[in-house]
Parts: sequence; structure tokens; C-alpha cells
Amino acid sequence: MKLYMVPLAPNPTKVMLYIAEREELGTDMGIEQVIVNTVKGRHKEPEHLARNPFGTVPAFELDDGRFIVESLAVISYLEDKFPEGALLAGTPEDKAIARDIERVVDLRIARAMGGFAHATNSPLGRAPDPELAATLLQDLQTPLNYLEDLLGDGRPLLTGDGVSIADFTLQASLQFVRFVDADVMGERPLLRAWDERYRARSAAQKILKW
Repeated sequence: MKLYMVPLAPNPTKVMLYIAEREELGTDMGIEQVIVNTVKGRHKEPEHLARNPFGTVPAFELDDGRFIVESLAVISYLEDKFPEGALLAGTPEDKAIARDIERVVDLRIARAMGGFAHATNSPLGRAPDPELAATLLQDLQTPLNYLEDLLGDGRPLLTGDGVSIADFTLQASLQFVRFVDADVMGERPLLRAWDERYRARSAAQKILKW
């Protein structure tokens, strides 16, 4: 199995954090990680388009030569392939709540953070768009307040005591925002405390560079 990725990009970073956490827990998945140089446009070349026709990362190559191109689908596959020690555990209700939080983070926070980063100081050289950045920052307020409220019950991580896909998704996006020297968390002490706790984890320190 191979993971074609870019270390800074949020979606492959989410998968990289997941793999690192599973390795910390004793699951050796034997996944080779291959960097795709997006700065040089390698993701738009035929070799990568054969892996992912959308020209994005990640692309995850299965042992049979097929590819998965969505980060959550990659993680779901690895949860199924290596069920002992899977991170999504507990009752059906527990699993549903964990999935729900992850979807909120991905759809309502991560996408807006990515757009905000590019509108503020795009690493791809896009022109700044202060009006769009302001709109996206406003869009982030309600979902970030939602996370702050969740953390109000004393849980150390977003879905409870154990690390989850929601933690990977949010932290991968926050790294992208940090890279462009921006801040979106505002006056949310519980969320900032979560950020410090998560980034102190051994697996996070192996993957996060910013």
C-alpha cells in the first residue's frame, strides 16, 4: 500500500496523523508514503492523474493496484482492514456521535479554514482576497463555538477520552492556517487547550511541522 501525499496539505495530513496514531498503538500497517511535489505541478501530470483523476492528494494505492482518493474513505478502509485497535469504537451511539463530530469538523470547519488560508496568504501564490477571508472567518464562528461547547464537559479530545478522526481533521487544517501565519480560534480557551494537548502527542509531533 502507498499513500501519495503532501506533508502540509490538510487531507493527506489527516491520513498521516491517523496512521501515526495507529502505529503508536502498535498497528504496523506497512504503508509507504510518497511525496507528490504540488509546487512543481506534479499532481497535474499524467502519472498522478492516473492515480487520482481530480489532480489532488491524497491518492491511496491498494495492494491490488486500485486507488482511493478521498481521505475519509482511506481512513475507513484502514479501520476495516486493521480492526484490532480501531479508533472508532464503542456502542453504535458512541460511533454515531464520533462520526457526527468529524463531519461537522470536515464540512463546516476544515473547508472554510482551507479557503481562509488561501484568501489570506496562499502557499500556492493565489492573490489575497480580504473580503472572502472575512466571510469565511465569520462562517467559522458557529462551528468553532460548537467545539468549544463540546469541550466544556472536560473531555480532553474532541470526541471524548480517545483520539479520533475529528482530532486529525481539525489539527490538519489548523496546521495549514498556522503555515500562512494566521489564527482563527479567537477567544476560545478550551479549544486552545485542546490544540496544545493534541500537538503534544507523540504521533502529532512526528507529523505536524508547523
